[in-house]
Amino acid sequence: MRATVIHAPGDIRVENLPEPKILAPTDAVIRTVAACVCGSDLWDYRGINEVAQPTPIGHEYVGVVEETGSEVRDIKPGQFVIGSFFASDNTCPVCRAGYQTSCPHKEFVGGCQAEYIRVPLADGTLVPLDGQPDEKFVPSLLTLSDVMGTGWYAAVAAEVRTGSTVVVVGDGAVGLSGVIAARELGAERIIAMSRHASRQQLAVDFGATDIVAERGEAGVARIMELTGGIGADSVLECVGTQESMRQAVRSTRPGGDVGFVGVPHDVAIDGQELFFSHVGLRGGPAPVRHFLPDLIDRVLSGRIEPGKVFDLTLPLDRAAEGYRAMDERRAIKALLRP
Repeated sequence: MRATVIHAPGDIRVENLPEPKILAPTDAVIRTVAACVCGSDLWDYRGINEVAQPTPIGHEYVGVVEETGSEVRDIKPGQFVIGSFFASDNTCPVCRAGYQTSCPHKEFVGGCQAEYIRVPLADGTLVPLDGQPDEKFVPSLLTLSDVMGTGWYAAVAAEVRTGSTVVVVGDGAVGLSGVIAARELGAERIIAMSRHASRQQLAVDFGATDIVAERGEAGVARIMELTGGIGADSVLECVGTQESMRQAVRSTRPGGDVGFVGVPHDVAIDGQELFFSHVGLRGGPAPVRHFLPDLIDRVLSGRIEPGKVFDLTLPLDRAAEGYRAMDERRAIKALLRP
């Protein structure tokens, strides 16, 4: 089968690899209908994360079940399914509390930019649809395997409520999905921080009421100006850098909350500053499995269309082009068709 492999920073190749097999009785093998490049994949592509050896890459997927292990009960061959980037049993106390990405039996689901993938713990990880979806829904359904689920978790973690004022730090696919989530959860005012005209427009289309182009302390000052010197009730940190985290915490009002979902890189939080700010922090790898049933309903009903974050669609063979376009910020998110 064809699969995307990262060999070194900036070196993405599509190669022929063996098709995945059932390794455990709880596995499923899926024929991939659509995959995509994630902003977190760029940490490897840019050399910020070490690439020690050639490694299949990608962790977002939708597809059709081809085969299941002998202990899989609920997932059947022929079903169209969506799953999380972390496999989970979905039965343990941690999963039942809604934190499947911290399941004691979790396994990372990687190598998804490929024609076929193996998904461990299939019954706990995958959510089947009733029948095959209309093609127009596939991009939006694909976002639910990570970016839309992650944006949703950012809003939930930040305690977005009806009538609240929300700031979204980051204008990538996760941040833009966070705008959708904030709107759906009832925010009255949604301030998107973005310097790029196309992303600003998409944020407005998704429900942003204000755009702030400034960054760092200038960005914080602008948020304070817009909120009467108080700060936002909820801030969604969707980048993962020191600057973005500092900007998020300092843009939040006392008693407000930050939901941080950007994978942290060299982020340090000043305990003294946090202590006296009265700002709450919650984040981590988004438990998208927890939100999948609800988000699937919102997509299929036409209530949300997060698939608009895909502004570049390529065949799998041109995956390297998708990485380049996102790295150079010529694309928000690249969808790959095997």
